[in-house]
Amino acid sequence: MWEHVKTEDYYKAQTMAIDGVEVHYEYYRGKQAKEEPVIVLVHGLVSSSYSFRYLMPLIGKEYPVLAIDLPGFGKSEKSKNFIYSFESYAKLIFRFLQLVQVKNIIAVGHSMGGQVALYMAKNYPEQVKKLVLLSSSGYLKRVKKHYLYASYLPFSSRVLKWWFQKRDYKDALLHVVYNKNAVDEHALVEYTRPFKDEGFYDALIRLMRHREGDLTAEQLNKIQQPALLFWGKEDEIVPLRIGKKLDRDLPHSELIVYEQTGHLVPEERPQEVAQKMLEFINGNQL
Repeated sequence: MWEHVKTEDYYKAQTMAIDGVEVHYEYYRGKQAKEEPVIVLVHGLVSSSYSFRYLMPLIGKEYPVLAIDLPGFGKSEKSKNFIYSFESYAKLIFRFLQLVQVKNIIAVGHSMGGQVALYMAKNYPEQVKKLVLLSSSGYLKRVKKHYLYASYLPFSSRVLKWWFQKRDYKDALLHVVYNKNAVDEHALVEYTRPFKDEGFYDALIRLMRHREGDLTAEQLNKIQQPALLFWGKEDEIVPLRIGKKLDRDLPHSELIVYEQTGHLVPEERPQEVAQKMLEFINGNQL
């Protein structure tokens, strides 16, 4: 795969052109880590690989870790040609894995990234060996038609920008965590960075148009990979009832719930999540 120094931890962050879209990724591998499977981390809405900054070095001690900024987010291109659907995101990730010659993966998704990970497991079952969902979105329908029509009105992206920029970003970020100390000044800077990029709003408009909706219960029933679900009991963004329903609909799943924890599970509980995740990857079927 990538060249790396065997005697020390290896970290790399760069951008690669994938089918005409510039995609930023971060790769980490501890000096004692196995060759595979590779743990692929997929972030949520209005987020990036930054959300896995605590988790990567913990799980990277045992397995290579790859975090990708989805097109439209983080340091990846806000392309006007990319189709912003879960199918397209899954396809792009596997095109990337093909280019770097990775075959066996553990798909890990947080929030909206959980749906991307589910699409990955559904569409590429031979390569996705196991599945980890962190406060995953679930059961959302396609955007209603009147919102789709409105997205084509002139200046729709400017209206979206105005709506975001009138909000108190710090207050909004504090709303997604239980432990308010998890939001420091550095996190505030990084999580508000996208709102300064004009292309970000155009990408959000396209995501609203292209997103096909979350997998149905019937589709989830057909996913056969072992799945481990993590949830915060105080999650107000994707409530615990969604996690319980996903746990019922996925045939081979286990749900772990942390009290006094909000939506940013990988940032609020990195040590606990890493330990359980590695036990799950190292173990046999659920």
